Order: sequence, then C-alpha cells, then structure tokens
Amino acid sequence: MIRFAILTVSDRSARGERPDTSGPALAEAVINHGWMVVEQKIVPDEIESIKLALQNWCDSQKIDIILTTGGTGFAPRDVTPEATLAVIERATPGLSEAMRAHSMQIHPHAMLSRAVSGIRRHTLILNLPGSPKGATENFAVVVPVLPHAMELLHEDPDAETGHLSSLSSGHKSLI
Repeated sequence: MIRFAILTVSDRSARGERPDTSGPALAEAVINHGWMVVEQKIVPDEIESIKLALQNWCDSQKIDIILTTGGTGFAPRDVTPEATLAVIERATPGLSEAMRAHSMQIHPHAMLSRAVSGIRRHTLILNLPGSPKGATENFAVVVPVLPHAMELLHEDPDAETGHLSSLSSGHKSLI
C-alpha cells in the first residue's frame, strides 16, 4: 500500500478565499488506484511553509510519495520548485520530463512549467500543476512506475525481478 500526502500550494486557498479543488482531485485519483492518502494540507506560496511541510512529511517516514499541486509557473510567488529543490537529496528528472512532455502534447503552455521532482530519504516528491485537470493528467503519466519506484526506494529485494524477466524476454534494460 503506497501512502501519499498531498500539499496544495495556494495563497487564496490558504486564506480561505477559494476552495481547493486540485488537492481533492488528486486524492480521488490516488484512492482510485487503490492507494492511501494519509495527509493533506494547504499552504501559502511561501518557500518556508512549503519546505516545512515537505521536510516534516519526509522525515516522519510515514509518507511514501508527496504530491504538490500549484506554484510551479512563472508568477513571482510560484516558488514550489525552489522549496522542493531545497529539501530533496536526489533529483528525479525523468519523472518531471515525462510529465512535461505529455502535457505539451495537450497544451503548449505546459512548457512554462517549472515543476521538479526528487527524493528525500525514502520519500518521493512530485510537483504537479495547480489545476485539477493538469494535476490529475500529470499524475496519470507517472502512475505506472510508482510501485516499482517504491520498491527501489524501500530496497525491496524483489525490485529487480521485473528487470530480469524483461531481459530474459529479449528486452534491453535502459537502467
């Protein structure tokens, strides 16, 4: 069972001026895949607030994957990528690149995304767009690799089984 936390980054939602629609949309997507949402929070577009939430969740060791939604664009207060980069220990650019490439096929504005992803301890952090549609579409792109990513992060001894069977059936591993 993969355990998720969802962090909505929005000044207006944090002040109660606008309901959070992206966080609940992501929670529904997570649950529809049979996984669990154990934490949800809304913070303003402030680096320290974002960093604190990410650090606390990663360091608690109760969360496998953190999905952030919002704060990844060009606006001056869009600082989610900077906060994420400040807390991760290792970047995972392939995930961010895959989401961005897929999104650009849908809308050219996707190339304005500054979203990043990375690992802190045994927790994967994924920055997603702030709209419910963009957030869930980007999440859907990475869903197929998340179980294997968790096996690797948690050093599951069976994590390489899939690679070995792919090699024996004639597929070449890229890793």
